[in-house]
Amino acid sequence: MRSLLFIPGDSPRKLEKGIGSGADALLLDLEDSIAPETKAQARATTTAFLKEARTAKDRPRLYVRINGLATGLTDDDLDAVVTGHPDGIMFPKAEGGAAVTHCDAKITAREAIHGLPDGGLDIIAIATETAPALFLAGTYKGSSKRLKGLTWGAEDLSVELGAEANRDRDGNFLDPYRLARSLCLAGAAAAQVQAIDTVYIDFRNEAGFRRECEEARRDGFTGKMLIHPAQVAICNEVFTPTAEAIKKAESVVAAFAANPGAGTVGIGGVMFDRPHLERANQLLARVKGAGR
Repeated sequence: MRSLLFIPGDSPRKLEKGIGSGADALLLDLEDSIAPETKAQARATTTAFLKEARTAKDRPRLYVRINGLATGLTDDDLDAVVTGHPDGIMFPKAEGGAAVTHCDAKITAREAIHGLPDGGLDIIAIATETAPALFLAGTYKGSSKRLKGLTWGAEDLSVELGAEANRDRDGNFLDPYRLARSLCLAGAAAAQVQAIDTVYIDFRNEAGFRRECEEARRDGFTGKMLIHPAQVAICNEVFTPTAEAIKKAESVVAAFAANPGAGTVGIGGVMFDRPHLERANQLLARVKGAGR
């Protein structure tokens, strides 16, 4: 998934528009964008939308961001939305692998209650929204077969740290949040799941958004969370491997296939070793996953 677009779970109009946004996944939000007094309404609206939208042709993947374990709202959220059979759950304020295991157990119980296939719902965890979570970023491996991705967040973390800002005047993340970003990236690699970059809130700043997408791709992220449909096209473009990149990866794979057992191969006067082969295979796997 390259583009994961947040949509408030209490707005039928925005939910309906999201289907045609071009995003790879919609993140139907029951958490931060929903006021406490409208949580119940948002659950009902989201569940009704899921039941209708999941049968649509060529639809995006549908995830629901529930409320975190500490809120006391997790069970009510899951009781409602699992009946709509989303593709997965976005699990906020996760604090390490043990928390993901806990979330998995809650989902498993509801799948059984509603006669759904065991393991049918995935989990994407937001791994850096609390201070304790930073120290647990390397504990997600083996926590759940449902876990398909890790992402990170700066807004809740800045509140917890008591910070005045999380970006500098040029829009670049400050050191505590660059640390959180790096821990998410390393944690995802350790768990062998997708690394997904956080949101860019200045959605009218196309140049800044493109730059942040390109930096995320450069560093190893394979997708990004979005807050506005206008960000979808740029995100999909940046995180889709170019024809040139695909051709280069295919040439590396072909060169090693023609020289089994070789530690290095030469292509056009340039030496490539086994890490280059692994990187090429990863890129081609992303291409295949995107249906290209």
